[in-house]
Amino acid sequence: MSFELLKMVGDAQKKKAVIDVRSGDTVRVSQKIKEGDKFRIQVFEGTVIRVDRKNSHTERIVVRKVTSGVGVEKSFLMHSPLVEKVEIVRRGKVRRNNLRYLRERSGKSARLTQKDFDRHAVNALPKEEVEEAPAAEAEEEKAEA
Repeated sequence: MSFELLKMVGDAQKKKAVIDVRSGDTVRVSQKIKEGDKFRIQVFEGTVIRVDRKNSHTERIVVRKVTSGVGVEKSFLMHSPLVEKVEIVRRGKVRRNNLRYLRERSGKSARLTQKDFDRHAVNALPKEEVEEAPAAEAEEEKAEA
C-alpha cells in the first residue's frame, strides 16, 4: 500500500522532459537560487562524473569543475523544481558510470575524449517528441503534396 502511494507521488513530481545525461558529458546546469525574496538563475558548467538512479523520480547527477585550481563538485536532482534546465555542451567518450578517478587528475590528464553528437537535436526536444518528430514531418510532407 505505502509503496503504491510513494510511486504515485513520485510520478506526480517528475518533470515531463528530462535530457538524457550520461557520465563524461560536459553540461551547463541552470539552477534557481533564492536571495531574500527574489530568485535568480545561477549557471554551473562542468563534467558529469556520476549518474544515479536513472529513470527514477530521484535521478541525480554529480557535476565537477575546477575553479582557480580548486575542484568543486555539486549534486543536482534532475526532477527538482530548482533545476531550471540542463544543457549538454559536449559528450565525452567514457566506459564507466563513476568517473571519480578525475579527482586525482589535473590538466591534460583530466581531459576526456570528445564524442561526436548533434548538440541542437539533444537539447531541443524532449524524449517523447524526438520519437514522434519524424512521423509528424512525414505527415506534413504528404499534406503539402
